[in-house]
Amino acid sequence: MSEQLKKTNKKKYYDNISVGARTKQIVHLVTKQDKASMFEQFIKNSETKQTVVIARSKRSANDLSTYLEAHDIKAMIVHGNHKLAQLHEAAQAFNSSKINILITTDMIFKSLELTNIQVMVNYELPTMEDDYFMRLRYVDEIGESISFVTPEEESTLNNIEIMMKMDIPQKDVKNFIPSNPNEDIKPAKDKKKKPRHRKQKAKKKSEQDNN
Repeated sequence: MSEQLKKTNKKKYYDNISVGARTKQIVHLVTKQDKASMFEQFIKNSETKQTVVIARSKRSANDLSTYLEAHDIKAMIVHGNHKLAQLHEAAQAFNSSKINILITTDMIFKSLELTNIQVMVNYELPTMEDDYFMRLRYVDEIGESISFVTPEEESTLNNIEIMMKMDIPQKDVKNFIPSNPNEDIKPAKDKKKKPRHRKQKAKKKSEQDNN
C-alpha cells in the first residue's frame, strides 16, 4: 500500500488529546485589568482573519465590545440579550465575511452554526474545561486557538493541559505594554521540568502504591 493511501485511510480521532495535538494553540498571560488592551494589540498585530471571541459572561462581552468601539476596532457582539433574528444576522454576516470579529458567549456560540472560523479567541477560559475542547473542535487543524489567561484562570489552564497531556506554548503579544510593567504574571510553569500531566500520573501512582 502506498504511503499516500495509508495517510488517506488513516482514522481521525476527536478525543481531547487528538484534537489538542492537531490544533495550534497559544497562551498569552495577562492581568485582568490589561486583558482588553492586550486583545486590542493582538488584533492590531494580526492579519485579517475570521475571528470568534468567546467571553465567559454577557457583561464581559459587553465590556470588551465597548472598549473595542472606543478604540476604533469593528466587531459585532451577540449574546443572550439579543433576539433570534439578530443572532441569525450575526451568523450570516460572519459566514459571508462581512464581519471578521464576532464576540459572543459559550451558550450562544453553540447555536450560531458558524463556518470557516480561522481564529478562536478564548478571551476567558470556560468554567467547565470540556467547553474548551468544544471550542477547539471548531478550529481543528484548520485554524488556531488563542487564550488570554489571568493568574486567576491558571488552575483551569492546568486542568486543560492535563486533560490534553501537553503544555500549551506561552507567548508574549508583540508591542503590548502592560499598565504595571513591574507586576509579575509569569506562570508557575518551569519549562525545564516535566509536563504537568506526567506529574499528575506520578502522583496518582504514588497514592495507589501507598494504599
